[in-house]
Order: sequence, then C-alpha cells, then structure tokens
Amino acid sequence: MSDIQLGRVGVWTWAFDHQPWPQVRDAVTEYEDLGYGTIWFGEAAGRDSTTQSALLLSATRRIVVATGIANIYRHDPVTLAQAERTLNEAFPGRFLLGLGVGARHFVEARGKQWGAPVSTMRDYLDAMDGASLTGPEPAVPPRRVLAALAPKMLQLSAERTWGAHPFLLPVEHTAYAREIVGPDALLAVHQSVVLHKDRTTAREIARRGVAGWLASSDIVPSRWNLVRELLGFDDSDRTGGGSDRLVDAMIAAGDLELIAARVQQQFDAGADHVCISVDTGESAPALALPEFRELATALV
Repeated sequence: MSDIQLGRVGVWTWAFDHQPWPQVRDAVTEYEDLGYGTIWFGEAAGRDSTTQSALLLSATRRIVVATGIANIYRHDPVTLAQAERTLNEAFPGRFLLGLGVGARHFVEARGKQWGAPVSTMRDYLDAMDGASLTGPEPAVPPRRVLAALAPKMLQLSAERTWGAHPFLLPVEHTAYAREIVGPDALLAVHQSVVLHKDRTTAREIARRGVAGWLASSDIVPSRWNLVRELLGFDDSDRTGGGSDRLVDAMIAAGDLELIAARVQQQFDAGADHVCISVDTGESAPALALPEFRELATALV
C-alpha cells in the first residue's frame, strides 16, 4: 500500500457543519467524482473532526480526508491518537490529521488555559507519540501536518510532522514558508477563490470575505503581521474592508483563467498541494458544487 496521495488540488470547506449529513454525503461523492484529490474541512462547533472524518471516509472510495484543522485544545492527545490510528487502519492511505492551536480568545472562551503555541504543540505531539495504543497497526503509517504561519511553527511542522498547512495567505507566504520548511517537507496551502466572470463583482464578494478577517486582525494579529511584512502593507490597507491590493493578494477573485493562474503561482512558489475554498458571497459557507464543477475543468 502506497503512502498518502493528496493529489494536485483539493477542496477546502467550512460548509459541512451547516448542512445535514445526506447533503454533505452527496457533495463529497461528487467532489471525488470530479477528480479532486483531498477534502479538507474546518472544525468549529458542529461535528467534531474525527467523527466528521469517519463519515466522509465511509461515504467515499479513494479521496483523502484531511482535518484542517483539529484544534488541540478540543481533543485529549491520547484519545486523538487512538482515533488517528483507527481511521488509518480502516482507511489506509486516506486520512491526514491536521493539527493547530487556534486563536487565544476562542480557547480562553472555552475555559481552557492558553499556552505558548510552539511549546504547547510540541508537548501535544509528544503526548500523542507517547500514547500506549493496543489497536492494530495501520498498513500505511499515519501522517500529520500543522497549521503553521510563522517561522517557529513552520520549523516544528518540518521537524515533527509531514509538513505545513498554511491557511488564507498570499503566494508570497508560500515562498517564505518553503524557505523555512526546506525542500522535503509537505506544503499543502489553502487558496480562497471567488469564481465570477465580472471582476468588479468578484472583488466585492472577496472584500466582504476579507473584511471578517480584518475585523479581528488586532485580536489575532499573526496573519496580518505576516502579510504586512511580506507585501509591504500598512494600516491604510485595512480600511474600508481592505484595499484592492490586499483583497487581490488574499483571494483569487475573477474568472476561471485568473483562478487557474493563481493556483499555478502557488505551485511555482513551492506548494506541493493546493486546496481551494470557494466564497460564493452567501451568508453561510456553501457546498459550492456549481463552482467546484467549473473549477475542476481547469484545475483537476
């Protein structure tokens, strides 16, 4: 049995928690039939990541399922190690565990004590690796990636896991991350897109998406600080929901040709795999099947 094969392009979505399971099941089987290599999903207050993964894996035949990410403050490390082994045993080469620390204010709102991100993650990985597990060994050794933006977490991802899964960052960050993790670590990058033939309309949808992130950029400053440093932005770029240059850097908004070009730029900058999330402009995350059908014609 071969190692995990993510494919060139995957689907990334928050939508599953907003949909009843029969609709999710139908959507993921179509994502698979369209040829996408991996399904990435976020974990919030809906289905927990391991339960969701089991459902998705059971509903599909070949596609890889990746948590993007399982928040370590939500999961006991030994219990998560058990689930990781179980899913890898039952679905060899098809489950990828993405781990992250999340944001301090969300963690503390749940009554948890926030710790220094890198040392906390290192201790968590130690606890997972040190767990006494009696279940059968999976045929394919489990793989993990870390949600990593800044240098120290990127370095840890290369040292202790398969690699990094940076989320909502421009192409310039991909090149930056590749320099840090080196040539051998996996770099599975997220790319948000708005698919619309009218560039002005597409950018306005993208601006509404960026505005939500910018509104919390003082509370969770790490992403803004990195983007500002790498691309030379200043506080004026945060006004009005984001300058055109900032919006364009963060989200590929336009027609199929523009989006395909951005995805290629991600590969040229050092990505091994690009997972696509589609912003449709709806108030809640959408399964976006019409968009993923069209995107598949150029990306898969």
